Amino acid sequence: MSTKRHVPGIHPYNGPAGGWGALKATAIAVKTQMDTLVAPKALLNTNQPDGFDCPGCAWPDKNHHSTFQFCENGAKAVTWEATSRRVTAEFLSKTPVSTLLTRSDYELEGYGRLTQPLRYNAATDTLQPASWEQAFSLIGDTLQGIPPEQAEFYTSGRTSNEAAYLYQLMVREYGCNNFPDCSNMCHEATSVGLPHSIGIGKGTVSLEDFDKTELIISIGHNPGTNHPRMMGTLHEAARRNVPIIVFNPMKERALERFADPQNPLEMATYQSTDIASSYYQVKAGGDAAALKGIAKALLEAEAINQDVLDHPFIEEHTLGFEEFADDLRATSWQAIEQASGLSVEQLTRVAEHYANSKATIITYGMGITQHEHGTENVQLIASLLLMRGNFGKAGAGICPLRGHSNVQGNRTVGISEKPTERFLQDLDHFFGIRSPREHGHDAAAAMEAIIRGESKALICLGGNFAVALPDPQHCFPALKALELSVHIATKLNRSHLLVAKETLILPCLGRTEIDRQVTGPQSITVEDSMSMVHASAGKLKPASPALLSEIAIVAGIAQATLPHSRVNYAYYVEDYARIRDAIEATIPGFTQYNHRIEQPGGFRMPLPPTQRQWPTPSGRAHFMVYPGLNEDHALTEQRVFRLITLRSHDQYNTTLYGLDDRYRGVFGRRDVLFMNPEDMSEQGLEHGDMVDIVTALPDCQAKMKQITVIEYAIAKGSVGAYYPEANILIPLSYRDQQSGTPAYKSLPVTLLASATETA
Repeated sequence: MSTKRHVPGIHPYNGPAGGWGALKATAIAVKTQMDTLVAPKALLNTNQPDGFDCPGCAWPDKNHHSTFQFCENGAKAVTWEATSRRVTAEFLSKTPVSTLLTRSDYELEGYGRLTQPLRYNAATDTLQPASWEQAFSLIGDTLQGIPPEQAEFYTSGRTSNEAAYLYQLMVREYGCNNFPDCSNMCHEATSVGLPHSIGIGKGTVSLEDFDKTELIISIGHNPGTNHPRMMGTLHEAARRNVPIIVFNPMKERALERFADPQNPLEMATYQSTDIASSYYQVKAGGDAAALKGIAKALLEAEAINQDVLDHPFIEEHTLGFEEFADDLRATSWQAIEQASGLSVEQLTRVAEHYANSKATIITYGMGITQHEHGTENVQLIASLLLMRGNFGKAGAGICPLRGHSNVQGNRTVGISEKPTERFLQDLDHFFGIRSPREHGHDAAAAMEAIIRGESKALICLGGNFAVALPDPQHCFPALKALELSVHIATKLNRSHLLVAKETLILPCLGRTEIDRQVTGPQSITVEDSMSMVHASAGKLKPASPALLSEIAIVAGIAQATLPHSRVNYAYYVEDYARIRDAIEATIPGFTQYNHRIEQPGGFRMPLPPTQRQWPTPSGRAHFMVYPGLNEDHALTEQRVFRLITLRSHDQYNTTLYGLDDRYRGVFGRRDVLFMNPEDMSEQGLEHGDMVDIVTALPDCQAKMKQITVIEYAIAKGSVGAYYPEANILIPLSYRDQQSGTPAYKSLPVTLLASATETA
């Protein structure tokens, strides 16, 4: 890179991912958030058989042979929830909501844990203490006074299986299927795309498959930040000399080299392990082109060698191969190179590695799903795996990397705006209710209904709904026009402060805390990225005696809203095993639920493709054709770029643990734009210049002002800015039409010199 002028808060980080840097960051998180006597108990119970599941990522636990089973960001998630800080009623009663809204998201959550129910007082513009009885009564009266289809029920991936199941039961008995969910904004393309390809909307690999694989292809994810416990698995594979081929627009330190904090030799010698054997910086939005390029190269190799494809598998287990192959032949290499930013030689080299591997795993994250064509991206990955029979054998399969620790479990137990008829029939038969059949709203559709004034109430079981969605210019004011907004949460966030005519904030227990009900301390369950269901039991004293569990809060809302319900919600609160019995009775795969979660590690949900069984209408897996490429002729203009929104290393979803992004060399700030040095030169920009980012869509020219350009190893034609700040540039309508997932990863933008420029 060229000689760069000094920019405040920007300097290179030369260490590996993990290592001493991770241990130092963990120590700082503990010191600043928790009592030093409580912290060891919390961290040593994280991801242990009789402890609690990390409230961070959904990567599974391989074993419990080591003293600690948490990573740096997992420790931050635990200490952030188990903090000793409290946001008091006295503080809130004296601080207007209008003042709180001027505070940063980092400051809001940094005030600490919520300790009692709160109700917005419009006369004083403050949040005032309320009783649980008052809160439930207000919710019940409001929901009874509006048609059910005018209420939206959001769910965060933090929510347990038990709470999510009781929640969907309440909402369906109430009379709607409006279930906007956090998965709508991340892996909905997986949930929609994979059932058409292989019959289920989940991954098919296990941790044991990573021990047996011969090749890992990693596309569109940054494990060091977003699912950091995966780094231990990649580290082991790299040290066994398993090739790890990476496709990512940005160079990410964790995919380059990693030092395992649990490896004494690496820690003592300050050494690290190279992770990626090959690193290809695909253009933002160029994933489909790259995938089609690899598949096309396989076809061309097959024409020469006749033994590249798994023909017996294709003939016995799939449909649609000839149509898929015809489309690949019709797609030119020139178009593939232009759209992907990669050469024929590079993609052919990947195809050669793939052809030589007897067992391949492809892992992917939101760099694949959060696009206009995210569903097609997912299906292309599945089709690439089908070409060589990489399903139903050891060391092979597809591995979507879920974000929050139970986002997959929520889906499994019924959080879906499009429930199956079989599920509704089983639910109705067991509980004696009549569930609605009309499909409801996903996250984007729910917000559009709120913006139009058609939806009057919003209940949020966790999350930061408005901030997580794009287009705050329209979303934020719309929430203020609601009749009722309810937020079940552990800490304050901005969505809570976008107050409606009536707003309630209901504080709940965190996953780290003891949940004691009538029959004693309770366990909840979660499902990880590999469909393992296991128990979690909090060990810490609750932050306040006034806290209720999510399950108790859902039951309280249900009892107030449905006074003549045939469901005894209080009965299920007394003992969560009763909820699990109901799940077992209504959802396949949960046989002997309560018994099997007593086993270390829990149990795995059925995954038919692992047995080469395909629960599609045809009974076979399908090659899905994606005609042409994701081409946008506007992007051929020299001054149009594709913007990627991304999370910092001190961040989880919308939660900011701090203002540093250590591995990318950004410290104490978030107002930056990552840009390729060649692009900067062509635009007449220098490291540290100030620009305005402008959306380059016909119906939207939103602007993000005064952003500092910094030189970074990012694919040419691509730029990156932090989420959720850059959401201001993304219209709500700019999303994958099949899954509804907002296109956070490939927004066309132009850059303008800021009116007032400072170095």
